Amino acid sequence: MGATTRKAAVRNALRDLRVQLVLLNNQVAARLALKDVELDLLDVLAKEGALTPSALARLSGIHPATLTGILDRLERGGWIIRDRDQRDRRSITIRIVKERTAEVYRLYRGMNGAIDTICADYTDEQLELVAGFLNRCTEAGLTSAEKLS
Repeated sequence: MGATTRKAAVRNALRDLRVQLVLLNNQVAARLALKDVELDLLDVLAKEGALTPSALARLSGIHPATLTGILDRLERGGWIIRDRDQRDRRSITIRIVKERTAEVYRLYRGMNGAIDTICADYTDEQLELVAGFLNRCTEAGLTSAEKLS
C-alpha cells in the first residue's frame, strides 16, 4: 500500500468514525430528550468545568443569543445551574448538575467499555502515538473551522 493510499485510508477511517459517533450521540441525546447541541454543551461543561456564558459560546462556537435559549432549556431540564456572583449580579457562571450527568455516562458505558477493550490490544507507546495523532487531528479541525468562520 502506497503512502497516498494509506493517507486516504486514514481519512476514510476518520470519516467513518465521525459518522458512527454522530449516530451514537444522536441516540444518547434522544434517550435523554436532549437536542444534539444541548448534549454537546453538556460535554464542553463536563470537560472544562464551570464557565461564563461568553466562554461557553466561544468554546462551542454557538452565537451568544442562540446560547441563551439553549441554556434556558438545559436549566429547565435540571441539567445546568446558573450561578450568580454575589458581588456582581451580572456575572454568571454555568455549571452542570453532576447528579444528572450520571445518566449521560451510563448511556456511553458501552462505547467506553469497547474502547477500553480495543486499547488493551495496544502498548502504552502505541496508545500514546494514537492519542497524539487524534489530538493533532482535533487541532487541524479547530484551525479549519476557525478559517471558515
